[in-house]
Amino acid sequence: MKTTKKISVKGDIIPNDDKWIYEWLDMESVSPEDVNKALLEANGDDVEVEINSGGGDIFSASEIYTALRSYKGNVKIKIVGVAASAASVIAAAGYSEIAPTGLYMIHNVRSSSSGDYRDMEHKTGVLKTANQAIANAYKQKTGLSDKELLKLMDNETWWNAEEAVKNKFIDKVMFDEEAPKLLNSIGGVPYETIEKIRNSVRKPGKDPAFLMQAELDLLKLRGKKFNE
Repeated sequence: MKTTKKISVKGDIIPNDDKWIYEWLDMESVSPEDVNKALLEANGDDVEVEINSGGGDIFSASEIYTALRSYKGNVKIKIVGVAASAASVIAAAGYSEIAPTGLYMIHNVRSSSSGDYRDMEHKTGVLKTANQAIANAYKQKTGLSDKELLKLMDNETWWNAEEAVKNKFIDKVMFDEEAPKLLNSIGGVPYETIEKIRNSVRKPGKDPAFLMQAELDLLKLRGKKFNE
């Protein structure tokens, strides 16, 4: 019987060598080794990755992204808080959902540097190359062009849940199917009746008894509304 292995991507995304420092400081973090160990334990079972991270080391995020993409089992990613910067790369590793209160952010790769103008020019080239590498992950997820993605990264783009889905970086807003349809009317066919007819009858003429009952239900509902 398959089970679901939960993997936490919360706090800073860090290299393996820094993990002991974060543990010593009692700070939440995730390293590639954490994720690789969890995937090994999952052993092909379904995996659910919970993300609430402002990002961190891009090389570590790339390793985690690759591990998730390479995993043989099903991977579901849930953004329960924020997926920003390097964490947004990990969020692109599979089917993803975001909480209605969640946030998603992409931006350019950043680094500190020192040296003369030649060093600065070299660092500029390195950062642009790194930006393109990150954009490749977004491109596979969204189908957007390099030009579109690099512009979004230049602008440090923040999205709420609906915007992240609209722009194809996330697949779905959590709990959407639970939201009731809101109507401003005292007439019309109730949504529940519409759904019954849609799910039960391909051609209305094939089941007159069902439609007669649906009509009676509708009349009762209308009578109740007018008497309230």
